[in-house]
Amino acid sequence: MKYQRLRNEMVTKQIIARGISDPRVLSALRSVPRHLFVSEAMMDQAYGDFPLPIGEQQTISQPYIVAEMTQALQVTPEDRVLEIGTGSGYQAAILAQIAFRVYTVERIHSLYTRTRKLFDQLRYHNIVTRYSDGTTGWKEHSPFDAIIVTAGAPEIPAVLVNQLAIGGRMVIPVGDRHTQDLIKLFRDEQGVHQSSLGGCRFVKLIGEHGWRES
Repeated sequence: MKYQRLRNEMVTKQIIARGISDPRVLSALRSVPRHLFVSEAMMDQAYGDFPLPIGEQQTISQPYIVAEMTQALQVTPEDRVLEIGTGSGYQAAILAQIAFRVYTVERIHSLYTRTRKLFDQLRYHNIVTRYSDGTTGWKEHSPFDAIIVTAGAPEIPAVLVNQLAIGGRMVIPVGDRHTQDLIKLFRDEQGVHQSSLGGCRFVKLIGEHGWRES
């Protein structure tokens, strides 16, 4: 009951108050137990207005950023969504409440195994996981109706754009190693169109089509 109350307060004070209005996004945020996606020591902070560390120099994103990116993707119940960077698994869990199927790729093995177990525990059976370099996408399941990248890229990987369906949307942070712009792309028969959703800060997107591992 405590965590349900904290979830409802999070949605009201952090999400709706900042202009997120998609009812499917709000419903997903109210239903997914965010506290289970962080360590036991941080559960009481899980609904705060900030990111939290999850180990391996990675973070679970601030709830508002998750909501903003999810709303920007315009996901429908028929959509197949690709996520690059499973991380804590929280973003994939939110998407799984809305989309038909979520394909998520993680390059860090400990995070991959942890989130797969959690998805099974929570019975999120429409999430398909893969341990791999996410910057190459998941070609055999493409094209995707939506692609979300949850780490900052130096540029938009063409290989991911090529895995978008016509009518597909992508949301990706693009910039330097410290700050990025959150970019939304839309692909139609005429080509790819992009717009900026504003500044953001993510961990680096590591891989063949991202930053090189230092």
